[in-house]
Amino acid sequence: MVRDGVVIYSVQVRPYRLPLRAAVRTAHGVLTAREGALVRLEDPATGRAGLGEASPLPGFGTETADGVESALRTMDEKATAEQLADLIARAGCAGFAVESALKEIRREGEKIPALTGGGTAETLPVAALLPAGRAALGKIAALGEAGFRTFKWKVGVAPAGEELPLLDDVCAALPPGARLRLDANGAWDRRAAERWLERCAERPVELVEQPCLAGPGAGAADLARTEDLLRGLAADFPVRIALDESLAGPGDVDRWLAADWRGVWVIKLGLLGGAALEKLSRARADLVFSSALETAVGARAALRAAFAWNAARTQRAGSKASGGSPTPPRALGFGVWPLFADARFDGPHLAPFLRARDVDTINVEAAWSALS
Repeated sequence: MVRDGVVIYSVQVRPYRLPLRAAVRTAHGVLTAREGALVRLEDPATGRAGLGEASPLPGFGTETADGVESALRTMDEKATAEQLADLIARAGCAGFAVESALKEIRREGEKIPALTGGGTAETLPVAALLPAGRAALGKIAALGEAGFRTFKWKVGVAPAGEELPLLDDVCAALPPGARLRLDANGAWDRRAAERWLERCAERPVELVEQPCLAGPGAGAADLARTEDLLRGLAADFPVRIALDESLAGPGDVDRWLAADWRGVWVIKLGLLGGAALEKLSRARADLVFSSALETAVGARAALRAAFAWNAARTQRAGSKASGGSPTPPRALGFGVWPLFADARFDGPHLAPFLRARDVDTINVEAAWSALS
């Protein structure tokens, strides 16, 4: 619809609650289902439509699934470009859903930069997700034979005294040349973090994600103490430390950039949005693109951004006078599929490398139709 020269987009919202194929156990608890919403925008002037996803993680401090649905339904089945821009600027996960849908409308069949930017990589490595505890040991051999060389192990689920002795067993089970990521989900206090980081120093540990966390609702004093602790740990130990739960929204990115964080950034794009990614790009930040356990709709948007990021960094390196190559990209944290009980909501089949063309062929319409 066009009214007084203003394009009025049609808006459809479909909330979801989807059971997972298998429970995901983290330091936050056991997750058996994902809740969120898909949004579909259509531009009546061109007939083009786009899909986006709001996949909040309340345990991270994002809005709730009900909050996401309410924010999207404020558009009342229609919205102007100005109204959409306002939602993108203020609504967190719901804003990212709208942002993604608009990008789909405006793409007009464009392929992702990794396919069109001459000389850029067409594949990115993927990290294999290991279960918590001793169960990890039974998974490594088959994943290694399949070609995976980065493994992510969930820790912080049990006391450090129970988990830490397993580290050497997990490292010994890795295939030659493989690297291990530890994801603590903020479960450790200072002493536990120091014990782990000391043990990791001489082992094939690529990085440790979020060793400590103040948690949602923490006061300013607790938040400041935890952030000081993270910066101290990053300075005192050789193992790289990554922020994950500390990045629950765009404001968190601004705060850590202002603090001159020199560690790794685990980016769940559905929680942060494109504007935050642009700031990190200007800062030449060290990123890991990671799944927020979203459906194929949100995964396609995030993976397209990951390939575009890698294309840009490759081109920057190639334009330097030295002609040197960039360091290899960090493996994507998208080794989560098959994730849903209904496979229509899954992203690409789990593999040690993801091809750019696989991202463009993700069937997001199947996910949308499955909610009808």
